[in-house]
Amino acid sequence: MEKIRLQKIIAESGYCSRRKAEELIAQGRVQVNGRPCGLGDKALPGKDIIAVDGESIAFTKKKRMYYIMLHKPRGYVTTMKDELDRKCVTDLIDGIPARVYPIGRLDKNSEGLLLFTNDGKFANDIMHPSCHISKTYRVTVRPDINDDQLTALSEGVEIDSGKTRPCTVLVLDKQPGRVVLQMTIHEGKKRQIRKMCEAVGLEVARLKRTSVGPLKLGMLKPGEYRELKPDELRALRNALAKNK
Repeated sequence: MEKIRLQKIIAESGYCSRRKAEELIAQGRVQVNGRPCGLGDKALPGKDIIAVDGESIAFTKKKRMYYIMLHKPRGYVTTMKDELDRKCVTDLIDGIPARVYPIGRLDKNSEGLLLFTNDGKFANDIMHPSCHISKTYRVTVRPDINDDQLTALSEGVEIDSGKTRPCTVLVLDKQPGRVVLQMTIHEGKKRQIRKMCEAVGLEVARLKRTSVGPLKLGMLKPGEYRELKPDELRALRNALAKNK
């Protein structure tokens, strides 16, 4: 049997995404047969003992893949475990007989659609920079917005991680001191929507992700989750294939 790169083995085990596995390896937190390893190292799944932080990863020949949609409420952090003992999104995912982890993230004060899976390749495909899967948000900003600000947001603005790609911005509602926008982006920089709005002088009062590619949050209530329907998963895979 040919040896396989560690990050692929870890991702296919369902422990985490391939990108996260690479981070763990680079941080020196992965061991093979009790020895520290580095990026580029390989192993034999099912034969070599692979551990993260001293905890062995379990492998099974056949594993059911789960694809979950959660309506993340505000006040929860997108992580598996929090050192500050804050509420984690994984606290809301119960009744799933597998270790599932979030694909991407929403910050603590944001809400809306968040995906979970134990399919490492699927998660890696969605999070890869070349993916360009659209993400739509309902954004409440203060105090008001003008045409120059709308144009800047649409064409792309400079934030700390570089200039953002062009996006679609629609005004859904406008009241004194408050505007509701719909923003659709095709990338996933950290806290991107908030930083874009701050760059043009707007304060984000509320941020809710309503869709990821063809998937829509719909009537799912905050804190509730469900498995993706076969046609939803197929539509998302098709969207991924088109963007490759």
